[in-house]
Amino acid sequence: MKLEEMSSFFNKRVDGYEEHMMTNVDGATEYYIKTAKLIPKIEGLKLLDLGCGTGLELDEIFKVNPTISVTGIDIAKKMTDKLLEKYKNRSNQINIINESYLEYNIGEDIYDVALSVQTLHHFTHKEKTNIFSKIFRSLKHNGIYVETDYIAPNQEYEDFHYSENIRIRDELGIKEGYYHYDTPCTFENEKNMLYKAGFKSVDKIWQKDNTVILVAKK
Repeated sequence: MKLEEMSSFFNKRVDGYEEHMMTNVDGATEYYIKTAKLIPKIEGLKLLDLGCGTGLELDEIFKVNPTISVTGIDIAKKMTDKLLEKYKNRSNQINIINESYLEYNIGEDIYDVALSVQTLHHFTHKEKTNIFSKIFRSLKHNGIYVETDYIAPNQEYEDFHYSENIRIRDELGIKEGYYHYDTPCTFENEKNMLYKAGFKSVDKIWQKDNTVILVAKK
């Protein structure tokens, strides 16, 4: 099996990405709408969108929050170029950062809401705990983090994919860097990592098959 570097993987698939997500991912026709409804209706709300891609989640969020101010971080420039083209009439509301959100300094006490949709299931517990801590610091007092993602149905499933990722990397001689391979966590592990990062509550809001929406409060 060949692993593709993360930004290359998504840049190559930009043209068919939205159709793929809407037709092949569990619950996609529902979860973008449900995710948008969890964003508080606040004039000029500041949203951090991690792994924003082509902005599929923004399609619904702008309907709920037309004055929202979005900072989107995504490593794949062709994806964010498509987002900016799609929302060129909202260019004053969107700031795009083409960096890895795992490494970029996202600041402290800035955002009302942080969001990630179908992006964090590629990383280790250590990497996820690190990004959750950064998200926690970036939120204002009483801010919320909304995550819509692919989760492992049980610990055995999670352990298998983590070990396979390690095995394949070892075979290919990959020692560092971000490569596309799905390593979803169970909801319990995800919740525990969020609590470890400092969040005071974590609730599962919705689930369909292996897709879950959770809300964590600072």
